[in-house]
Amino acid sequence: MAQRTVLVVLFDAVQSLDVTGPVEVFTGAEKHTPGTYRVRTASLDGAPVRTSSGLTLVPDQALTAARAPDTLIVPGGEGSRHPDPRLIDWLREHGPRARRLVSVCTGAILLARAGLLDGRRATTHWAYCDRLARDHPAVDVDPDPIFVRDGRVATSAGVTAGIDLALALVEEDLDRDAALTVARHLVVFLRRPGNQAQFSAQLAAQTARRAPLREVQRWISEHPGADLSVESLAARAGFSPRHFARAFQAETGTTPGRYVDRVRLEHARRLLEDTGDGVEEVSRVSGYGTPEAMRRAFVKALGTSPAEYRRRFRPAPVR
Repeated sequence: MAQRTVLVVLFDAVQSLDVTGPVEVFTGAEKHTPGTYRVRTASLDGAPVRTSSGLTLVPDQALTAARAPDTLIVPGGEGSRHPDPRLIDWLREHGPRARRLVSVCTGAILLARAGLLDGRRATTHWAYCDRLARDHPAVDVDPDPIFVRDGRVATSAGVTAGIDLALALVEEDLDRDAALTVARHLVVFLRRPGNQAQFSAQLAAQTARRAPLREVQRWISEHPGADLSVESLAARAGFSPRHFARAFQAETGTTPGRYVDRVRLEHARRLLEDTGDGVEEVSRVSGYGTPEAMRRAFVKALGTSPAEYRRRFRPAPVR
């Protein structure tokens, strides 16, 4: 197997984790299978850069001296908002020469400014998806997934999603065992499927201020198959149904019904991704009752059926 060069672009005010996350993954894969990756970093002039958190990173070389890599990684950070025009020019010229073009977080903004995302589906950190779509209408921005693959171009959401994407690329290049070994060393999941939402149900909603409501949130997440009607949840919190519904929405930013829907969908997706349980069993334990009810929820929220979701996003079995 030929050694693949991974080149990470550096610039002032880059997000350090956008750089070090993928670097640790590919370096770990090289240690697992020597001779597979050569990881390099480069800045415009080869000078050290200062990250947004104040760390100083010393690149291996100048971008002008870098040969076309197998994988070109463009991180994000505050510096991506007002980039040096020379960096955009370099990306425009050299980006198409890489076999794979990858962005982490707001690195997608740099790729878009270089015209490298036109006509492609892409994502970025949730807080900048609207800006990316507004400033670059030729890009099909999807704000939900943690990473998106569109041909030779891959874009990912905020910082840790870059690790997920890098693990997926290692699994593609080598095998699942290599990716699993790296993930275990870094103490992270092997990988979250790319279309997993940037927000979990618990993160998408606020945590309630009052303890009885927080306890209800915990109960919902741990018992998606239980009776989660407003009446049942209100009784658990010690509120009247009407008072509970108002208080829950006021403190979490969403209604009890929408919160329950998100938790059940997330639970069902996780089972479809991680287990071999049948659709009927998944629908039952996730609180849908019937496969048809779960199918309707999936089509409404994700635009696909549970069976198709499993086919597309469940990792291949270890051989």
